[in-house]
Amino acid sequence: MATDITEIKQRIEHEQRIRRISGGLGILAVLLITGLGMTYLGFLLADLVRQFGTWINFIGAFLKPNFVDFTSYTHQHDIGGLRAIWVSFTHPQYFVSTIANASVSSGSVLVSAAFVTILVGFCGTVIGFPLALVFGILGSERVTPFPFNFIFRGAMSTIRAVPALVWVLIYIPLTGINPYGAVLAIATDTIGNLGRLFTDELEEIDNGPIEAIRSTGAKRPQVVIFGMLSQVSNSFIAWTLYVLEINTRIAVSLGVVGAGGLGMYINLRLQTVSSASYARAAAGLVTVVVIVVTVELLSSRIRARLRPGEHERSGFFETIRGLGDTGRWLGSGNKD
Repeated sequence: MATDITEIKQRIEHEQRIRRISGGLGILAVLLITGLGMTYLGFLLADLVRQFGTWINFIGAFLKPNFVDFTSYTHQHDIGGLRAIWVSFTHPQYFVSTIANASVSSGSVLVSAAFVTILVGFCGTVIGFPLALVFGILGSERVTPFPFNFIFRGAMSTIRAVPALVWVLIYIPLTGINPYGAVLAIATDTIGNLGRLFTDELEEIDNGPIEAIRSTGAKRPQVVIFGMLSQVSNSFIAWTLYVLEINTRIAVSLGVVGAGGLGMYINLRLQTVSSASYARAAAGLVTVVVIVVTVELLSSRIRARLRPGEHERSGFFETIRGLGDTGRWLGSGNKD
């Protein structure tokens, strides 16, 4: 008996030793491949060391964002720093006049650029939603029999294989590089991404409600609507809000190639290598973070209210106040 235990112990130790050696060799292989890949891409450590001091200087500029371009008023009167934000918020008419002035939406003023970015992400999501819903439903084997459902699955896979950044270039002959093209690119991207999420949700539904609807003599469309979609309506809304968050980030990226919005504002400032330009670009980055976080917070609260009992726990403002509870961050506070 003791011999059997010793043999088992030795076998376990041997297996652990093999796993450690294999893990170590795997890490070395990854590091080696990474090093060879960096060498192939022309990576030179000496160049980084030589430019490090210059990079640090510009990082200092990023740490002092200049909001002189916050509104058209602060831009025209050269009101910079954080004072530009204070002046703008204490005079809301500057926001209205800046947004109303379409000539500044190309990326020269932060407020109008932010407004364009939000509109591009929102409109692209709304326009892409109907086709995403149709493709998502018809791509499910519960609705469309195999192999015909793969026609729609294949279409969505093809759309997902092309990034939104490429879609905006494909639409150049139709719209040019502008916010209209960005909206169409995001809408197309939404069809593939959101439609696939809809399909996956339909594959996981229960058969009980479907059979109950069928037993009443309901027709096929009624079975789909009342037996299938009724089970996933909240999930569909939640996924749509999640994709809206992603599309807002994509709208910023599309601006970099000239489609307008905050991405274009940041790109234009970074084209001039100077501390003043980098400080303005930093203001654009801060605005991007504020917009993305705000959209995510609003979206997450709406999704939380779609979950049973979740809305009873805390509201939006309670969630914001809860961020200051250090006990929750450490896992020792009240989590209710």
